[in-house]
Amino acid sequence: MYYIGIDVGGMTIKAGIVDENGKLYIKDAVPTLPERHYSEIVRDMAELCKSIAAKQGIDITEIAGVGMGIPGTINSKAGVITYSNNINFEKVPIVKEFGKYIKCPVYINNDANAAALGEAKFGSGKGSRDVVFVTLGTGVGTGIITEGILLEGKMGAGAEGGHIALKMGGELCSCGKRGCWEAYASATAIIRQTRKAMELHPESLMNAEAEKEGKVSGRTAFNAAKKGDVAAKKVVDNYIKYVAEGIISMVNLFRPDYVLIGGGISNEGDWLMQKIQRRVNRYSFGGHRNPKVYVRKAVLGNDAGIYGAAALAMKK
Repeated sequence: MYYIGIDVGGMTIKAGIVDENGKLYIKDAVPTLPERHYSEIVRDMAELCKSIAAKQGIDITEIAGVGMGIPGTINSKAGVITYSNNINFEKVPIVKEFGKYIKCPVYINNDANAAALGEAKFGSGKGSRDVVFVTLGTGVGTGIITEGILLEGKMGAGAEGGHIALKMGGELCSCGKRGCWEAYASATAIIRQTRKAMELHPESLMNAEAEKEGKVSGRTAFNAAKKGDVAAKKVVDNYIKYVAEGIISMVNLFRPDYVLIGGGISNEGDWLMQKIQRRVNRYSFGGHRNPKVYVRKAVLGNDAGIYGAAALAMKK
């Protein structure tokens, strides 16, 4: 059977056709252009689905289901986007609207939840019923699967691990509260931390790295630290502690088999995963007395949203 997964972002809408074995046949993308009315964006989503089906030689009526991963608060039962600041959607009946163009079952969920499902079904967590997915990007997104159940909270407004408190009265978070995990562990946070260290240490290799890249990025401090820069090493060490602290809280709450880390920062690979693993081993509740939790890099990369959205439809 064929399923379509749609990954909705602030800049781009991606869609792909996936089968139950996890084979991705074709994918494509169109600009989101979020300043438009939602009806125009939904029409583009439907046209994108029809386009990839036609290119693959599949009649749209052969699609068993469509899944959508969307940033924000998603009421999956009602088929409504309650609020998504990335695409300026509020109380959008997206399932009903999409049904004007394509007649098949449609399922929606938060994008991090969908990605967690995709990684659990087809990626680093394959075969596990207990997975926490953490994406370190512009913010910190989390998806939680426990005993095979995707946790959403009331009306889809839960499972926002990025907004657990790391430090009362700390850095201002994009949500308006201070001290959230996201304010310390996102890619946005390490860029801010790197810039601050660069100002304090003009001699640091971070300045040369940023000049070479043409900007300060999430890689800047990591690249300089690997070359032995002391100031960069301090930035990276502190950042890893921030990431690990939030993960330890998630471990203490859910005790999954795996914590899977995605987002651009995860491209630091095993080197980063091992450092986080050591802190999780040491500081999670009960330590070695409790079942070990394995920290892994998510492997589906930029296609995680497509796989995860398709998996929403498969799960139903």
